[in-house]
Amino acid sequence: MPRQSISLTTPNDDWLKAQIGSDKEFTSKSDVINHLIRQARAEQEKIEIIRSHLISAEQGGFVPTDRKAILAGFKDTLRNDG
Repeated sequence: MPRQSISLTTPNDDWLKAQIGSDKEFTSKSDVINHLIRQARAEQEKIEIIRSHLISAEQGGFVPTDRKAILAGFKDTLRNDG
């Protein structure tokens, strides 16, 4: 596993130490940092999926907001689909 050296502010270092002392899940600062990175990556993946869906929806076109136009569109679709 690659080894990294990072500098932390005192409050961040204190927070990391507290995570190790209060939770049996983490045995070291590295465990906490790796957990946070996994969470950030998962969140980023969710954002990318949502972004992809939004782009797809935007490219699909928008529905007119006028009631008459919406009703006319439905009627046209029904006529064309027979």
